[in-house]
Amino acid sequence: MIRAVDHINIVVTDLARSVRFYTEVLGFRLAKEARLEGEWIDRIVGLTGVKGRVAYVVAPAGEPRIELLAYDAPAGANPSENRRANTVGLRHIALQVDDIAAMTAKLRAAGVTVFSDPVKVPHGVVNHDAGEKTLVYFLDPDGVILELAEYR
Repeated sequence: MIRAVDHINIVVTDLARSVRFYTEVLGFRLAKEARLEGEWIDRIVGLTGVKGRVAYVVAPAGEPRIELLAYDAPAGANPSENRRANTVGLRHIALQVDDIAAMTAKLRAAGVTVFSDPVKVPHGVVNHDAGEKTLVYFLDPDGVILELAEYR
C-alpha cells in the first residue's frame, strides 16, 4: 500500500540555476545535494554510465521534496518545444501560496514567464473544501510548468 509521495523529480539543464530559482524566487529550502554515479544508479534508471548531480528542495510547509537532477552523462534527449498544458504526461506541479497576487508579482519581477494574471476557478468546478480557489501557471528555468494555488 502506498503511504505517501516521497519526491517529485525534475530533470534540469543547470542545477545551480534551478536551485537558485526554487530557493530564492519560490522560497524552498535546500535540504541536500549529492553526486549520483555508479552501478546502483545505472540499474535504477536503466541507463549506462550515469553521472549526475541532485539537489532536494523542500517547501516551507514540508514534504514532498522536489528532486532537481542534472545528468552530466549520458546525454539526454532534447526536450520537446511543445510543452503546452495539454501535452500528454506529467504537466505541472501545483504550489500552494497564501498571497497569489504578491507571489505572481515576485515571479514577474524575477523575469519568470507567467501565463496570465491569477484566475478564480468557478465554484464547483474543482472539489475542494477550502472555499474560493485562484490559480496561475508559470515556467521554471527549464520550461517546466508550475502552478500557484491560493485558497480563501
